[in-house]
Amino acid sequence: MSATTILDTAPLGALIRYTDNSPKPPARFTKKLAAWERSNGVGRLVKKEPPRPYPTWTAPASFTLHEGNFSSDGVILVTIMRTHSADSALTFEVAEEPQPGQVRVLLDFGGCTELLHLAESVTAAELWIAKEGYRNARLEIVGEEGAARAGGAELAA
Repeated sequence: MSATTILDTAPLGALIRYTDNSPKPPARFTKKLAAWERSNGVGRLVKKEPPRPYPTWTAPASFTLHEGNFSSDGVILVTIMRTHSADSALTFEVAEEPQPGQVRVLLDFGGCTELLHLAESVTAAELWIAKEGYRNARLEIVGEEGAARAGGAELAA
């Protein structure tokens, strides 16, 4: 599927696989393998952004995937995020969607909603928020998004 399909249909927290449909080179070709890995991978969908108009051009819609963390002694040193625009030539697929009952920890920032964490329960999400110190985060239970829009109350952290 295309990047625009991911923007339109994939929920925050879904695992997205992307590829350029080229074969993986042998490990002995380290530079070719590194280039292949930049165009083929998997990440968790954490943010969707609409097109952004500027005075001289308009940036296309995009989405951001969280691909992983590098840590030492339990401290995250580097977070790997990759942003793909709606006009990307890569092929995308939803590898896994969040399970009903899981809880998204969300932060509204700059007109967009960003997924901070995907927890197994409300209790686990609240513990994560207390540990990480996000004051403005809100919780959203997977599978109850329609009820929140129809007048149901969302959980606030």
